[in-house]
Amino acid sequence: MAADHGVETEVPDVGRPAGAPDRSGLALLVIASVQLMLVLDATIVSVALPSIQQALHMADSDLNWVVTAYSLTFGGLLLVGGRAGDILGRKRVFCTGLVVFAAASLLGGFAESTGMLIAARALQGAGAAVTTPTALSLLTNTFPAGPARTRALGIYGAVGGLGSVVGLLLGGVLTEYLSWRWVMFINVPIAVLVLLGTGVLVDSARQRGRIDVPGAMSAMLGAVAVVYGINRGNSAGWTDPWTLTSLVAAVLLITAFVVIQRSSSAPMLPPSLLRERTRRGAVLVMALNGAGMGATFYFLTLYMQTVKSYSPMVTGTAYLPFAFGIVLGAAVVGPQLLARMSERAVVGLGLAIGIVGTLWFTRLTPTLNPFYALLPAQFVVGLGLGLTFVVLTVVAVRGVDPQDTGIASGLINTSSQLGGAIGLAALVAAAMEATESYLPGHSMAQATTHGFSVGFLVVAAVFLLSFVVTLAMLGGRAPKAQARPEDADTPATA
Repeated sequence: MAADHGVETEVPDVGRPAGAPDRSGLALLVIASVQLMLVLDATIVSVALPSIQQALHMADSDLNWVVTAYSLTFGGLLLVGGRAGDILGRKRVFCTGLVVFAAASLLGGFAESTGMLIAARALQGAGAAVTTPTALSLLTNTFPAGPARTRALGIYGAVGGLGSVVGLLLGGVLTEYLSWRWVMFINVPIAVLVLLGTGVLVDSARQRGRIDVPGAMSAMLGAVAVVYGINRGNSAGWTDPWTLTSLVAAVLLITAFVVIQRSSSAPMLPPSLLRERTRRGAVLVMALNGAGMGATFYFLTLYMQTVKSYSPMVTGTAYLPFAFGIVLGAAVVGPQLLARMSERAVVGLGLAIGIVGTLWFTRLTPTLNPFYALLPAQFVVGLGLGLTFVVLTVVAVRGVDPQDTGIASGLINTSSQLGGAIGLAALVAAAMEATESYLPGHSMAQATTHGFSVGFLVVAAVFLLSFVVTLAMLGGRAPKAQARPEDADTPATA
């Protein structure tokens, strides 16, 4: 099957009748806007946390839940969202998720209590979990396999990586010049505009099947237990009864999920999905990259605000080099390299660049000029990680059976979200331990910066592990081989 006929032969293009104008550019704009909104919401509240705490009189122990509640439901429900899109219709589920997300954002903006805000953030994550996998499926419906899809996926991947940085920048601007409530309200007009533009999206036929409720519940609750246990361990200690209970429950729930998947006639995570070594490698690399990237944002944000005393606006602006690097790597350099080099080589090169930039961060000191390390190192890390996004996104959706494309999209996003949540907890623990041990005889700024330097060393080690996984598991096919029709690279949603 020729790659340029993938849309017509694998899944009917129900959104674009014969002779209709090509609106793929508008479709990409709609999907990219959603991806940007959903990803930036994982970080947009970070810069606003001090203002939120003051306004709602929030206890220190509750503050982290403003961020964690979103990542828990986002990562825990992504597999459910992917399967729901396959069975109920991707366009319908996509729109439903947007409505939930917008309503939750409005609720959070008007929150007058800690519980109300945390509940709104959890509901936002649920809406994002439903929308994200269907967005990627709709994108691959719109663009036929080949250079056009690779470019579109490159832009999609760039926006995904850029979203976290834009969230930090936008959060600083809105908090300083309007109010922290606008980090929630800003989502409403974006969601409304996207809903008005969904007419240009190319839908696909629904797949027969059912949602694996026992599998979905065990997967979601297992993810919640893992993240809660690690966060609890950081705050209350690793021998705390609730910490131990959560981690034991996580092991039991994840084991139950595996057993259910093996015995179910309609598993949430079909075994065939991870049968291909390259896809398994992409999922693992995405998880490791999510862990390293999430910790990097955390350390840099605290360094700029607690050590350098930057305002929210200055902190957000200081992330611009990271944003430029990600866009350049994912949308410009990455697709060009992928046309000339193997997938393994492009991802490996990106990770090598990311490791160099991360080690550069270890040179930060309380008084160091930001142009010596903070800003240039951000650009280097952004460029390196940007190179990996396009390849990992392409690999994740290539060659998947039609009935499993939504769940494949959910899996790659789940790995990134949960990798980021779990990795952040572990890396913060390492940085805190280093800070406490260095504090005697040093100022708090010196000890804090030392802790961040140790944290960045661990982040570099995580990226090195990701590099090793890349060499061992990702495909080494030549560019010409990728383009051959007989390779059947067309993603099933095409």
